[in-house]
Amino acid sequence: MSALGTLARRFSHRRWFARTIRFVVPVDRLIGRLTRGRVVALGIAPSLIITTTGRRSGQPRSNPLLYVRDGDAYVVIGSNWGQTQHPAWSLNLLAEPTATVTLDGHRLPVRATLAQGAQRERLWQVLLAEWPAYRTYVERAGGRDLRIFRLVPDGPAAAVPEPREPRP
Repeated sequence: MSALGTLARRFSHRRWFARTIRFVVPVDRLIGRLTRGRVVALGIAPSLIITTTGRRSGQPRSNPLLYVRDGDAYVVIGSNWGQTQHPAWSLNLLAEPTATVTLDGHRLPVRATLAQGAQRERLWQVLLAEWPAYRTYVERAGGRDLRIFRLVPDGPAAAVPEPREPRP
């Protein structure tokens, strides 16, 4: 893990970190677009860009997200940095579960399923191992149930890029 990643994990529980990082997200989107998804989240954690269809606008909406792998699928969580409302991208996935993931410059169509029951608990533990601050985000969100989605490739398995370690 990079030094920047270690620092980010250390301070991610702090309220000021969540407030500050929300202002960085537009810059992260721009960097992700300019690098065609090769650099996301400044390389501090395994991240992808998800492009959903706006449930009201019908327009594509892209967001950088931390992810973990689960077999051939990608797992993302709607933490919204601990805010009380769900992130718009999660509402978009509930309305239209097809999306596109950009990872390391590769675009991949996916189909999202909302994790529930034992699967949700298992994936929650995997997400916590990657980003322990999710526990803090639940508290900050007033106990809001953070939605966990499993993004399954909707095409040939050969198109799925192997995860890459964040750059030091």
